[in-house]
Amino acid sequence: MTVAAESAGAAAGLVQSVDWLAIAPPTLAAVVALIILVADLFVPEHRKPLLGGLAIAGLVAALGTLLPLRHGDRATFCLTTAPDVCSYTADHFALVIQLLVLGGALLTALLSYHDTRRLPAGEFWFLLLASAAGAALLPAARDLATLVVALEVASLPAFALVGLRRGDRLSSEAALKFFLSSVTATAVMLLGVSFVYAATGTLHLTEIATRLDDVPGQLATLAKAGVALTLVGFAFKTAAAPFHFWVPDTYVGAPLPIAAYLSVVGKAVGFSGLILVTVVAFPSYHAVWGPVLAVLAALTMTVGNVAALRQSATRTGSAVRLLAWSSVAQAGYLLVPIAAAAYGGAGDGSGGRGGGTDRIGSTVAYALMYAVVNLGAFAVVALVARTKPLNRISDHQGLYARRPLAALAMGFFLLCLAGLPPGIIGLFAKVTVFSAAVDAGLGWLAVVMALNVVVALFYYLTWTAVLFRSPEGAREDADASIATADGAGTAALAPAPALTVAIALTAVAGIALSGAPQLVLRFAGVSLF
Repeated sequence: MTVAAESAGAAAGLVQSVDWLAIAPPTLAAVVALIILVADLFVPEHRKPLLGGLAIAGLVAALGTLLPLRHGDRATFCLTTAPDVCSYTADHFALVIQLLVLGGALLTALLSYHDTRRLPAGEFWFLLLASAAGAALLPAARDLATLVVALEVASLPAFALVGLRRGDRLSSEAALKFFLSSVTATAVMLLGVSFVYAATGTLHLTEIATRLDDVPGQLATLAKAGVALTLVGFAFKTAAAPFHFWVPDTYVGAPLPIAAYLSVVGKAVGFSGLILVTVVAFPSYHAVWGPVLAVLAALTMTVGNVAALRQSATRTGSAVRLLAWSSVAQAGYLLVPIAAAAYGGAGDGSGGRGGGTDRIGSTVAYALMYAVVNLGAFAVVALVARTKPLNRISDHQGLYARRPLAALAMGFFLLCLAGLPPGIIGLFAKVTVFSAAVDAGLGWLAVVMALNVVVALFYYLTWTAVLFRSPEGAREDADASIATADGAGTAALAPAPALTVAIALTAVAGIALSGAPQLVLRFAGVSLF
């Protein structure tokens, strides 16, 4: 009986209680996705818009579950032998990224609400919420297995979303490029993860950080290779140059709301994962990944801005293509504070502990700013595309004469991305990132960033000027004929209140943040330790 009692006690010790409140945001999104998938089998075609309403309600509810978690420091799925080593942690960093991800998914749903008539509605809403659930899980993941699973749950539905326009050659090509590049990145990352596990014997990030300090000599090379391969995998996910080649064609071929989703939520997923593996798991290798990320940051922002300069205003898809290259450049800015975090404890070997975590807050703050204004810009492009489906920058000429509020909102979003007043939040975010580079002693990177910001002013201001030029009557008549021939002219007559709400929400958020920019850094300046 004693042996049996001891066995029962040991078995009971292996049973973990689940903190359902901590995991509520991604769980609720996943549950609603499954409900929509099943409901789609029974809902008649004329009631399919109800699925979109259910998806929006589910995302709002998921955002609501963040409120009771606002104090952070909740964890679950912990080791029974080490209760402080957990696979899921709802700390402040995770909650801020979950707010960004779920908020971005909600705005994407608003952009998509009137466009699913040409897409399989049930599949669309299921895939969007499934991807959002994976994206919300990733920032809370604290072991490499959960991190990889969350990354793939976020990515796999995105492949299908990009190629969901059946019979569209551009959409299929975009999905294929996105799929092949992402699969390659995942394979490289998994190889790196396996090397790290072989060298340390653990998958938990904090345990890896401890054990990498004392890797046996015969495994040191394996550990270094694992760290390098893991970083290369995340470089693909963040669209850092030279791993950015899939971005422009994927954005142009995808439905507009999905391009917006990838530019914000997809980027947030990649960068939050990169932050976790560098600052939390690999701090002892800061002398390696810090310089590498600094070089990648300089290369990425330069490639993105130079390519954006080359976009022709009259080329089909040029509006989306310019925003795609702009997102590559913005990825370079986002990499700067992560690289600077490697120098946060340069004197004490902490490799980003201490002062470095404040620099990570700069990346989070910049990501929040970028998410708001970039989604707003895509919302205005989607509004213009309802009557001008070629998605050219020249289609925005005279927008102020036709839709003055939309033109003012678009001008504000572009000035925020450029970092010019009245887009104070964009200026504030860039100054914060610039300060992170200077404080870390990366003066050369700060100079490269300053030059790139000046270069980016040209194409952002050029597009802004187009909004307020006099419209060209002949071109508008020709475009109207094209829209009618494509069947979009009739659709354009239908009201799009959800699209209007998305533009209004992003504009109000951008104006509010510009009025009190210091709140962003205070909200995002968090500690991961």
